[in-house]
Amino acid sequence: MRWYRLLRCGVVLLGLQTSVAFATEQLVIATSPSVRIPVEALGRQFEKAHPDIKVRLFFDSGLDLRRTIAGMENSPIGQYFIGSGPIHLVAPGGDELITRLEQKYYVLPGTRQPYAEVPLVMVVPEALVDAPTSFEALAKNPTLRIAVGDPDLTTLGQKTKQLLTTLGVWGSVESRLDKASDTRSVFDHLLNGEADVGILFGPDAVQESQRVRVVAVSERGTISPVVHSMAMERYCPNRALCEEFLGFIQSAEAQAELTRLGYVSPTPSQSTKK
Repeated sequence: MRWYRLLRCGVVLLGLQTSVAFATEQLVIATSPSVRIPVEALGRQFEKAHPDIKVRLFFDSGLDLRRTIAGMENSPIGQYFIGSGPIHLVAPGGDELITRLEQKYYVLPGTRQPYAEVPLVMVVPEALVDAPTSFEALAKNPTLRIAVGDPDLTTLGQKTKQLLTTLGVWGSVESRLDKASDTRSVFDHLLNGEADVGILFGPDAVQESQRVRVVAVSERGTISPVVHSMAMERYCPNRALCEEFLGFIQSAEAQAELTRLGYVSPTPSQSTKK
């Protein structure tokens, strides 16, 4: 299995390298499917401002992404050197993986740059006229049924419980919660009339904006944030280009696009100074 993954890694990365002839220069980001939409959007925005650059994405899920990078770094059949690697940046679906990659020196320490924070939002069906306008209002209307992720099964549910507990309304609403096994089920319960409101992550709500509307957004600092970052791969072939991209993702233009997708800007304290 180990040799199979190393061979697979070599074939994929060779394909990324040989395709350079089709563009002036490519910037390759190893990323997770869970953040495909925001990373693709950042890539498109960067290409508009840099027509001589083509941003390409290499997708792999969290653990497999780590294994792919580790296989590339430790492969006995071909060692890369500083400035010669095929991957520029690493953008996993969670910052925990970047921390692990930093510890192994698979990404350069000090290059991590947060680009988005994920808020919790409260949504209602478009047809609902008399809707609550804050999370605290859920405690004031005992008839409202609330679709949430299951706190025992999902990150969404855990964050929802943390938010409602911090706001002091969990005890008032717990008996009215319609716990769902995943985000899709929260939508289904809400749109099928099994609940009156739903609590979701902002980007997921944007994907269903034609059928639901957002009536409340969690305030920053209420719960521990879900932050997405990217960092420079150790053997990155063009550090200047990587630094330019890492700076770009913090720009007003990039952040406006991410806001449109349901994210919020990371706090200044989370940003890495360049």
